[in-house]
Amino acid sequence: MKADLHVHSSYSDGSETVETVMKLAKERGVTQISFVDHDTVKGLPEVIMLGEKYHIEVIPGIEISAYDFKRDRKVHILGYNYNADAVHIRSVCDELLKRRQVHSLWQIKQIQTSGYELDIKQIIETAKPSETVYKQHIMRHLTEADYTSHAYKQLYKSLFKGDGVASGDIVYIDVFDAVKAIVADGGLAVVAHPGQLDSYDLIPELVPHGLGGIERNHLDHTASDHQKVESLAKQYGLVMTGGSDFHGTYGATVELGEITSPSSLLKVIKSWCK
Repeated sequence: MKADLHVHSSYSDGSETVETVMKLAKERGVTQISFVDHDTVKGLPEVIMLGEKYHIEVIPGIEISAYDFKRDRKVHILGYNYNADAVHIRSVCDELLKRRQVHSLWQIKQIQTSGYELDIKQIIETAKPSETVYKQHIMRHLTEADYTSHAYKQLYKSLFKGDGVASGDIVYIDVFDAVKAIVADGGLAVVAHPGQLDSYDLIPELVPHGLGGIERNHLDHTASDHQKVESLAKQYGLVMTGGSDFHGTYGATVELGEITSPSSLLKVIKSWCK
């Protein structure tokens, strides 16, 4: 049994379609999977259908882009096995997606003023089925360099970071609202890769609001992160999850199913979400 509970597709900022990812999952021996596309649940019907086709168990998932306003830093919240209608999740995420789309279109126009030839309609078209344009979609039209290459990173930094013409960010969802929305929809709320975004201090504050887990197994986590997660999980009775954070060619070089959750965790998630 192999459970990869952190996978992205072209419904958000992953390069590959759901079916391509499912084929890879089958080849890699993945038996349980959760697509946690950013701030959207629109791919779930297709994911469930393809899960049946490829005989892979699907756990409904999402990764909400949130913010810890107390510490002034981003924090990502994973949601698992929520109700199919996901009323509360959609409510908090729909406005966020609108903000991101407006910001992305502004970024494209800013980059155009710097002399780069970009076709907004073409970028929107190639981003589909995602209804929101991400930086990865813009970069695809700017360079053929690989995501992990020096050339890609330099161009990305020069445009989107610091004094870059397309720098800046949107206003994110309050992290407490993100957790509450997942719990209200009957799901398990999990802090994603706390080592990557330094979210450890926040975790005890989220527990009274329904936080149920912490992501332990992640590409960016060190042995020290594993120890911190294990300690917090034991102290607050939280489950520990894991996954590859697969984005295809739009992300770090990692194989689907290379990083996983314990298969026994699936029973815990289902029990938690009853």
